[in-house]
Parts: sequence; C-alpha cells; structure tokens
Amino acid sequence: MFAIVVIAGKQYHVSPGDILTVDRIAGDVGKTITFDQVLLWNDADKTKIGTPTVPGALVKVKIIAQQKGDKVEVFRFKSKVRYRRHTGFRPSETKIEILDIT
Repeated sequence: MFAIVVIAGKQYHVSPGDILTVDRIAGDVGKTITFDQVLLWNDADKTKIGTPTVPGALVKVKIIAQQKGDKVEVFRFKSKVRYRRHTGFRPSETKIEILDIT
C-alpha cells in the first residue's frame, strides 16, 4: 500500500513505516498529525486517483524530531565590479514517521 500525499506544500510517495524529513511542520515531538490532501491511493488490487484529492483518504503521521538541516550556502557574485556576498542558513526540518494510510 502506498499513497502520494501533499505535506508542507510538496508531494511525497509514502508507505506505512516510512520515515521522511520534510520542511518544518508545527507540532511537538510525539504528536500525531493527519493529512487529508491525498492525490493518489493504491492498495494491492485498487488504485484511486484524486480529482484533485481522493475523498475520505487520510495519512496519519507521527513527529519524531524537530531539527535543523544541512547548511545551505548562498554566494552572490557580479563580475568586473568586485561585488561578492556570502551568506548561509540551516533550514528547519521535521522528521516524521508514516503510521497509517486509510
């Protein structure tokens, strides 16, 4: 069983038991969240494609950790004028576990 679900504005291919790192989702560690924007749902013998979402389909996830990701470096450069800017940041991420697809 798997599903295509929208989490934090991005689409993910998920199955029960998967562990994903997604953009930050508000919530405490250990909290269970339900997503209802399921675009495709597949069981062993049936496939349902949403228009745009599958009615009644839900994906339950558990927040494992709130963390910072790897550093993203931003370097701006303009040739011939000695303009250089170097900055960077570490994006906030949420680690989640897929509990159930219904």
